[in-house]
Amino acid sequence: MKKKKVGLAGNNVLLLITVLLFIGMYVIGCIIYANKGFGHFQTFLNILITNAGLICVACGMTCVMLTGGIDISVGSLIAMDCMILAVAMGRQGLPCIPTVMLVLVIGIVFGLVQGYLVGYLGIQPFIVTMAGMFFGRGMTAVICTDQVSITQQENAMFYSWANAKITLPAFLGYTNNKGKTMVPFIRPTVLIALVVVVAIWFMLKYTKFGRSLYAIGGNEQTARMLGLNVRRTKLLAYVLSSFLCSIGGVLYCLNTMAGSVQQAKGFEMDAIASSVIGGTLLTGGVGNVLGSLVGVLINGTITTLVNSNGKLLSSWANIATAALLCFFIILQSIFAKLKDGRK
Repeated sequence: MKKKKVGLAGNNVLLLITVLLFIGMYVIGCIIYANKGFGHFQTFLNILITNAGLICVACGMTCVMLTGGIDISVGSLIAMDCMILAVAMGRQGLPCIPTVMLVLVIGIVFGLVQGYLVGYLGIQPFIVTMAGMFFGRGMTAVICTDQVSITQQENAMFYSWANAKITLPAFLGYTNNKGKTMVPFIRPTVLIALVVVVAIWFMLKYTKFGRSLYAIGGNEQTARMLGLNVRRTKLLAYVLSSFLCSIGGVLYCLNTMAGSVQQAKGFEMDAIASSVIGGTLLTGGVGNVLGSLVGVLINGTITTLVNSNGKLLSSWANIATAALLCFFIILQSIFAKLKDGRK
């Protein structure tokens, strides 16, 4: 019981630091770039809209990292999902719903293969998912090497999904320079992403499978002695990660309405960075999807700050994320040493 209490305490502190950092960054942005509309509620909503797919992927990445593993194949899987959606609906004229279901099934199969290699054959997660990364990128190019777009004429249903808006109360909006009231809105993709966050949070907190992920990441040998099926749990963790990645791929495609070989390049690094910044330990056993959500918001805020400046290169967003990542890794190392000292 004492060991569990220490882990949860560390988790809460890391989450608190992440939340305070996000609030501080956003407030600074509202002050510095007030004349550029950074403080408008729609700016915050745009961060959510742009990163809806990443939120789903970060949730899956958190589940895998809780076991002490990692999944660097998520970016290539999203690229493959988007290409399948674009070619199937944009060029072949296939119906929207069956194509989306196909992509989700592919995500499950992808996760089953990787999870079996990691959980049952004991191969290192980095090697397995690196192979998955190369496979995904290669298969994307095999499907099509061109950039394929999805237009309204080719698939009206998917196009309507992509352009659907949920209008929020007018008092949350603002009046522009022309005296017109700009009513804030949000996309259904954001609601799907937030439902995923809540579902995974509930699963991790209240189900046996969720507690097993924490137990395996905390001490795999102890988890075995407690009678947990470590192999099956690891397999299911990778299945869940790839399934959520495919959901994220659909949301990503709804945002871009296109498929490309170079799509979502580096997405796996964004997901890992968001999870780590959100308080998930690289060694496993400690993490929270709510923190991963805030980590995604921090990454999105950094990009928005750089774009609002107008004079900085976009690469400065990567530099800032790298600095934050190093900061949180150092914090994790400190918490790990404190945890070892209390055992």
